[in-house]
Amino acid sequence: MNILLIDDDTFILKIIHQQLTNLGFHKITAVDNPANALAMLEETGNTFDILLLDLQMPGIDGVEFIRHLDRLEYPGGVVLISGQDERILLTAKRLASSQNLRVLGALHKPVTPSQLDKVLKHIPDKANNLPRKIYGREALQNGLDRHELINHYQPQIDMHSGRFIGVETLVRWQHPHDGLVFPDQFIGTAEDHGLIDELTRQVLMNALQQGKIWQDAGLRLRLSVNISMDNLDSLDFADYVIKLVEQVNIPLSDIVLEVTESRLTKNILAPMDILTRIRLKHIGLSIDDFGTGHSSLVQLRDFPFDELKIDRGFIHGAHNHSALRAIVEASLCMAGQLGIRTVAEGIEDLADLLFLKTTSCDLGQGYFIAKPMPAEEILLWMTDWGARRDEVFQS
Repeated sequence: MNILLIDDDTFILKIIHQQLTNLGFHKITAVDNPANALAMLEETGNTFDILLLDLQMPGIDGVEFIRHLDRLEYPGGVVLISGQDERILLTAKRLASSQNLRVLGALHKPVTPSQLDKVLKHIPDKANNLPRKIYGREALQNGLDRHELINHYQPQIDMHSGRFIGVETLVRWQHPHDGLVFPDQFIGTAEDHGLIDELTRQVLMNALQQGKIWQDAGLRLRLSVNISMDNLDSLDFADYVIKLVEQVNIPLSDIVLEVTESRLTKNILAPMDILTRIRLKHIGLSIDDFGTGHSSLVQLRDFPFDELKIDRGFIHGAHNHSALRAIVEASLCMAGQLGIRTVAEGIEDLADLLFLKTTSCDLGQGYFIAKPMPAEEILLWMTDWGARRDEVFQS
């Protein structure tokens, strides 16, 4: 692993260099002049796997350096470091991510060995950095015709008791040649080529059938399914959903439809009609990724949502960042005043979970609790979670 460390403070360079060495990294190049570091990247190409970058530097500051990394199409991991206000650090992190850089973390000075270890120990393999294949309309249509789409399920827990209460349905494509394909490689194609309605109906049917299997086995769960704004163009969508749920014989109140907030923008009349009729039947409506769009409050005013999902970008690390913590607590307070249930997504570690336990958040999900999994793995996870739950929620 080849690391480039950039900071104008030579004392800081020596400290972090020693910390990296102690963590087992030995190919480390330390540079105290950002212009020299940039020249090195331009001359040697992208030979560094990891770049640790201070933000506050003379000549070329960290934000300017990020622009140059984007220009050079730097493929390695980036760790931002700063002693400035944490909001500046978080904004720089979002800026770097938006410029297609692989940001591993953002660390506030003084940097500790444990912080470095945490951001560097799960570095993805270089092969994972290759551009993802995006599937075309014909390939996706063939996949739909052959019923190759499958569902994985991510457990959701009660944040006060740790009790397992539901799952979010996440679609995957079991491709005959490429293996398991993730939705970011085909959902856009479905929306662009008029296939999203067929896709959503397959996902919903599969989820309801699985929910019925769990119900018959004595496991009654909330079943959340994502829908696209394009599903809300046709007024018969509400009738289809209600009829399908009733046919499968699952309580309507056990179903939650998640609408991604950033897409809830166009033709307000049809979605308003559909979502209101769905809520009249006591099917839940969740505003997904709350806080990432531009009109969240307007949507809460205009649509009958009864659940708010706080985006993972605000949850992970909120215990350690006052700005994120304030946003999370304000969102929870607003939801409480509106009588809306809250779900936190992106619980990545114990610290995230323990923080949320101290808040009014109702439900939670994330990799610390469970990754999305095939339906047949849920029972095994339940056994494992039972032991972990007792340890975490009874402490």
